[in-house]
Amino acid sequence: MNRLTTLRSFKKSALVILLMGVIGFNAQAQRIAYVDVNKILESIDEYQESQRELDQLAASWRQEIAQEYDKIKSMYNRYQAEQVLLSDEARRQREDEIMNKEKEVRDLQKARFGPEGALFDRRQDLVRPIQERVYQAIEEYATERGYDFIFDRSGAVGMIFSNPQYDKTEDILRALR
Repeated sequence: MNRLTTLRSFKKSALVILLMGVIGFNAQAQRIAYVDVNKILESIDEYQESQRELDQLAASWRQEIAQEYDKIKSMYNRYQAEQVLLSDEARRQREDEIMNKEKEVRDLQKARFGPEGALFDRRQDLVRPIQERVYQAIEEYATERGYDFIFDRSGAVGMIFSNPQYDKTEDILRALR
């Protein structure tokens, strides 16, 4: 090993030791835990039932939309076959009909599956109360056992619970004034 490699290795080791010391010091001062919210939710029968209902609803809507796209394809194929026989006005009218039907189906798809669509609303109705019960149970657990922070291991949410004494938002706002 040359001298430069040894020096880099020493710096990395020193940095790791320093970080472990800082983390160790902070970990003793604060109680931290994590949970896997997905695993918890998957173990609740009501949640599984809700998921099945949502899956069935989405599948039926997907099928309906696929049928509508098949109708559009049929309209287009018929137009292609008859195009040479149509007048310019009739051709434009058929093209408009096809485009309007495509827009109608895209709007239906957005209304059902979009970020503010019917599936999202239904998911909120079915799943949100279950999630709120889980988060309430986590908060009660953290408070009873003195945890300062609880993170979600599944990564879906991040921090689930934090002791309000560690919220430094107001300090930063005061510093900015």
